[in-house]
Amino acid sequence: MGWERIRGHDANVAKLQSAFARSRLAHAYLFVGPDGIGKRLFAEEFTKAILCEHPPAALVACDRCPSCAQVASKTHPDVTRAAKPDDKLELPVEVVRSFCMQLGLKPSRGSRKVAILEDADSFNDESANCFLKTLEEPPPGSVLILLANSTEQQLPTILSRVQILRFHPLSVPDLERVLTLHEVGDAAEIARLARIGAGSVGVALSLAGAELGEFRAVLLNAMIQTRPDSPALAEKWLRFTEDAGKDGAAQRGRTSAVLRLLIAQLQAALRLAFGSPVDELDAEERGQLAVLARNAGPDGLMAMLEACVEAERLIDRRVQLALILEQLADKLCPVRTRL
Repeated sequence: MGWERIRGHDANVAKLQSAFARSRLAHAYLFVGPDGIGKRLFAEEFTKAILCEHPPAALVACDRCPSCAQVASKTHPDVTRAAKPDDKLELPVEVVRSFCMQLGLKPSRGSRKVAILEDADSFNDESANCFLKTLEEPPPGSVLILLANSTEQQLPTILSRVQILRFHPLSVPDLERVLTLHEVGDAAEIARLARIGAGSVGVALSLAGAELGEFRAVLLNAMIQTRPDSPALAEKWLRFTEDAGKDGAAQRGRTSAVLRLLIAQLQAALRLAFGSPVDELDAEERGQLAVLARNAGPDGLMAMLEACVEAERLIDRRVQLALILEQLADKLCPVRTRL
């Protein structure tokens, strides 16, 4: 399929193809954008196109040669990959050192090597300094690809040595087309997920499933009560989180998924508070969110959204989930009706 499987990033494809045709590919790229919008998939297709043995056009993979097959199966000897371990908050220097050593080896199949480093937001001082040595003097014929959510957490010395490609959230139609390939439900469910997925395939997929939908109703019902019970809400949310299994990553993932649903609901309530149309809601949910908008008002809804964003940050920092949910429930439930 080549670049045809990449949705919503045509401008970046054209930019790289133009640079390749002029023999002006950079030695290092920083792909920047939110999670789940296709940066990793784009990096894999870029890698395949660079290393393809029989490209049909400039920087286009044939998808048939042994090199393309090896990149697709992640067995190509000239492709190096690394990411932050699940149990770490930062990229350890040992991971970065091994990554750089692998990149420094001579190519096995051709004249080029490609290295993909995920979680480039997570360098610490030691691992960043280790990586800078390779970035300043990359091996001949190598292309480095860094994946990150933003440029704000990057060292100036790294930013000055890479070419930045910005990736934006997918449009609703593009997201619908991708979700159709994942077979997450019927047309109505796919349309719903595309509307609340924030332009991210990863976010949309995390919001699929009946259990999340049912808990979303529980959460919203608790928030619109005249006398909200924050301890009870925190307890229900923690039980729902623990039902994901004993694995901490699974529990954090489920908590984050609920937060994304909640953020989508609060954004819809905010639009209702300002009298804007919200077409993606069914009648029951629109009525509940109208009550929430009336009770909380725009300022209260904004405070709730800020609390959700802070909770996401704490989840990323591996703060204890029970503590996060207790604090968040307190901020979601103090709202009282103003009738």
